[in-house]
Amino acid sequence: MPDSGGLESVEASQRPDSQVRVFALPPQDDAAAKSIVEGFLEALTGDDPSYAVARKYLTSKAAKTWHPERQTVVLKEAPGATSTDRANSGDDGHGFELTGTQIASLDEEQAYRPADHRYEGRLHLSLVETAKGKPKQWRIDTPPDGVVLGKTDFQRIYQSVNKYYYAVDSGAASAGGASQNRLVADPVFVRRWVDPLTETVREVLAGPTRWLNPVVTTSFPLKAGLRAGTKSLAPDDANKLTVPLNKTADSIGSARCKKMAAQILYSLRDLSSSSVDDVELERADGRLMCTLAKPAADALVAPRYSEGTEYQYFLDDKGRLVRMPGTSGSHQKPEPVAGPMGEGERRMRSVAISRDQERAAAVSGDGRSLYVASMVTNASLGDALAHSGAKAEKDGFTTPSWDGNGDLWVADRDPKNPRLLVFGQGQADRMQEVRVGDLGDEARIEAVKMSADGARIALLVNEDGKTRLKVGRVEREHGTTDGDVEISVADLGLAAPEMEEVTAVSWAGGSRLVVVGREPGGLQQIRYVQSDGSTPTGQALPGLTRVSEIAAADTDLPLLAHSDDGIVRLPSGSAWQSVLKDGTAPVYPG
Repeated sequence: MPDSGGLESVEASQRPDSQVRVFALPPQDDAAAKSIVEGFLEALTGDDPSYAVARKYLTSKAAKTWHPERQTVVLKEAPGATSTDRANSGDDGHGFELTGTQIASLDEEQAYRPADHRYEGRLHLSLVETAKGKPKQWRIDTPPDGVVLGKTDFQRIYQSVNKYYYAVDSGAASAGGASQNRLVADPVFVRRWVDPLTETVREVLAGPTRWLNPVVTTSFPLKAGLRAGTKSLAPDDANKLTVPLNKTADSIGSARCKKMAAQILYSLRDLSSSSVDDVELERADGRLMCTLAKPAADALVAPRYSEGTEYQYFLDDKGRLVRMPGTSGSHQKPEPVAGPMGEGERRMRSVAISRDQERAAAVSGDGRSLYVASMVTNASLGDALAHSGAKAEKDGFTTPSWDGNGDLWVADRDPKNPRLLVFGQGQADRMQEVRVGDLGDEARIEAVKMSADGARIALLVNEDGKTRLKVGRVEREHGTTDGDVEISVADLGLAAPEMEEVTAVSWAGGSRLVVVGREPGGLQQIRYVQSDGSTPTGQALPGLTRVSEIAAADTDLPLLAHSDDGIVRLPSGSAWQSVLKDGTAPVYPG
């Protein structure tokens, strides 16, 4: 350290931490067969856009017929390669077996599918001539189907993005009479270092994944794509992105064009490398179709009630519904809401707030009665919407949940009559029992959480003594009678496959959920998961003791939880803070 001289200010360079990128190396001359296999597997983990280096490890015929985009197999660890025979002299060839524990895969739609089984793949090599006058070299003539890599490499190479489509009943009048254009998130994976912006736009144009397709629609015409010759997209200095389309979109009108632009704008919001404020769509001949800015896109789609959430809700020690501003300090005391729920006319044990924050649904203290009441002064509690025949208090109704349509969902855990119920607009005369596919006869729904778009449902399902998180698709089939809609849940899939016991769950964004649970042999933890079963990286949450309930908003409002310390919350970048020692049932609207 200097002990004399003056001080001089300097400008500090605030640069983000550099990210690791991998560049593959081509095969060396006279490399052994095993070295060729290892080099090929290493090349699959590189950031080469078209896997050009990986193809150099293949024979010329195999390089032309290999399609890495068709499938990406994700293993728990990097694949192991074992020789299945000995190399013979001449051109007899050499076989290898690839093994590992498969935990997931990406299909040709780049959709994530969890898995848990042994992976076995095969490679075969032959001695081929690679250049005139040189000795023959080992090359792979039978590569694996697609790309095979370990979990660590997958998380480094790929990032999850939500592409957005409209719910199939979008455009219908809502309960308030306003037209709705509700966007539904469809998570896919794109390669982090290979032009993710252009790839995201291409994925949006390609249409929804097969899983989500039955309940959404796109404004883009069939076979829509980028104009021939367009290789890369980038915003200009004013953060405006110009998207040139092919001829299929030439006849599109202005209103539909703006709905198309809104899909692209929302899809690019989840991209960390994107800073797009405006989207401009062009026809095939270069003429302008329409331009849409972020504020106009927000006005076009249905209200995202959670973004306007001002309050956090929970029950106090008297079973009354209370609230407090979501951004206030922990010193502020909660206040009862207006109406019968806040007056404590009847003690409640769980509650759900409608997304417009005008009504509350609650389950009575014994778990056998479901009520809906307005949150206005002098409103009455009225009769219960439904009753459960459960004898034990631990059974009965789950915590209810509202979707973006204004419909109320709840599960009845009566052992003699378990069922999933939906009440159209929260009305008793519009109750319907929902058929749930892929649910075993012995399975019981322990919790229900509806997504804001109304197209997906998160269920905690108890089966074989374990409670797992599953996400299903909500299908609405319109009958012959006006207003007659049959609702069902289809294609349930695990959303937290690594957890064997899930205690609580809440939606925390378009396709993200926050869960409380534990892995086999582990302790309880709180983490974010994606609705497709993948786990976001770099989003660890601080631990908390014995959490029984969790609540999250779509925005940066604090997480709410019910633990041994009562009601607590987790502001961004802070530690858990106490809110109400004797409170229960924390919720945000939904």
